[in-house]
Amino acid sequence: MANMIITIGREYGSGGHEIGEKLAKELGFSFYDKDLLKIVSEKSGIDEQVLLKADEAASNPLFAPYYPPSIDPGSLNDRVFKMQSDLIKEKADTENCVIVGRCANYVLEDRENVIRVFIYADIEKRINRIMSRHGIADRDVALKLIKKTDKQRRAYYQFYSEMKWGRVEGQDLMINSGLLGIDGTVAMLKAIVEQKMGK
Repeated sequence: MANMIITIGREYGSGGHEIGEKLAKELGFSFYDKDLLKIVSEKSGIDEQVLLKADEAASNPLFAPYYPPSIDPGSLNDRVFKMQSDLIKEKADTENCVIVGRCANYVLEDRENVIRVFIYADIEKRINRIMSRHGIADRDVALKLIKKTDKQRRAYYQFYSEMKWGRVEGQDLMINSGLLGIDGTVAMLKAIVEQKMGK
């Protein structure tokens, strides 16, 4: 059987990263999120900190001066998207893995061995999670951070995929992580993946 890939899109504060990480561990799969940037940095010669500024952000020509001479001119964001997309395809060809964000559901849209998941949650649960995880005491500060991050993710996703972020289009499963909690959501997804794999 071909490698199994789970892609996870997520609202900020919904626990998508943690769900993906725990799911990968439960299944014995590789897990990729921001660490894709480290691999891209090593392959491209672009400093990882520079890449972080362009990660999951729509095209912005202001970063173009940071290219090494060997890199073609253009938007750094576009280059990061292309390099991450190529890396995602490479990983999908060689291993079972869980990939969070980075339009991975779109990048792998033509493959049958992919389960595309979007994680969301009620706003109050997201606010409480962000306040707890980041030590934010002010509810309004947490809400502002959530709105800003979601706006950035939406712009990135819709710019590169031409699909609507947070909608069923391009997804196999839309899951409210507040319904079963993080561990319950992981258990449910694990069961779905194992059934898909015929276990």
